[in-house]
Amino acid sequence: MAISVEIDRQSGFCGGVIRAISKAEEYLDKNPGKSLYSLGAIVHNEAELNRLGEKGLVAIDRSDMEDINGAEGETLLIRAHGEPPETYDTLKTLGFDVIDCTCPVVLKLQQNIREAYNRLHSDGKDGQVIIFGKIGHAEVLGLIGQVGGDALVVESKEMFLENVEAGNVKVDGPIEIFSQTTKSPSEYAEICSLLQGMAKDTLEIHNTICQQVATRHAELSEFAMTHDVIVFVSGRASSNGKVLCDLCKSVNIRTYHIGEVSELKNEWFRDDDRVGICGATSTPKWLLEEVAKKILQGIC
Repeated sequence: MAISVEIDRQSGFCGGVIRAISKAEEYLDKNPGKSLYSLGAIVHNEAELNRLGEKGLVAIDRSDMEDINGAEGETLLIRAHGEPPETYDTLKTLGFDVIDCTCPVVLKLQQNIREAYNRLHSDGKDGQVIIFGKIGHAEVLGLIGQVGGDALVVESKEMFLENVEAGNVKVDGPIEIFSQTTKSPSEYAEICSLLQGMAKDTLEIHNTICQQVATRHAELSEFAMTHDVIVFVSGRASSNGKVLCDLCKSVNIRTYHIGEVSELKNEWFRDDDRVGICGATSTPKWLLEEVAKKILQGIC
């Protein structure tokens, strides 16, 4: 029996990433020879970044902005992760034209966090916003920026419990908890359950994980279990990629994480393997197809 390969139909760019890349390509096609700047990598996938870089997309970071004296006539794209309010003020001062591609789901989450913070500090209350997310992640930076940094961010159940022990979780006052849109639903549920048992005042739990991401967990578990080998394709910097790859490994020990075709290895496969290829919300379909083609052709 020959090796077979199947690409997970649900893998590939989420709606927010598709929108941002489409906007970038639209601008670059209409302005040949002109650069388009993005604040941070538009997508956490090196192969896709290289493709867009050849078209004229240039990623800059916040430290680069400090060295810019003026950017009149230049255009900058804000990626799907979103940004804190002060970023928009800085870009306006520098003179950039801005293409705002913040994901609508993230925009709604930013608004909800602002509103929650106002509720928690009205009428003399001293409440707390807690965010389940990756510290330093672009989306999380944009979220805490909505409340001037006055929110507690926890990355895991262990970090949550450490903050409880340190007295950083204000269980005596009102609390509202949110999640970064791409985090694990099961981990978030576990933290919320722990918090429910501790809170002595009102607790509001917000379901803010993107539905596209949330449904992926059950679908991907099934996909990983029904194949002999899983090749998970995503950039090393992808937070969503790490979560989903770990999920695959938890149900299929023969799960291998690669960022590009050249990382495939012959020893991962047997002649009669059913190989499943899947990826993160930042993994382009064309890359999944290249990986499948290479496996079917024989890696060496």
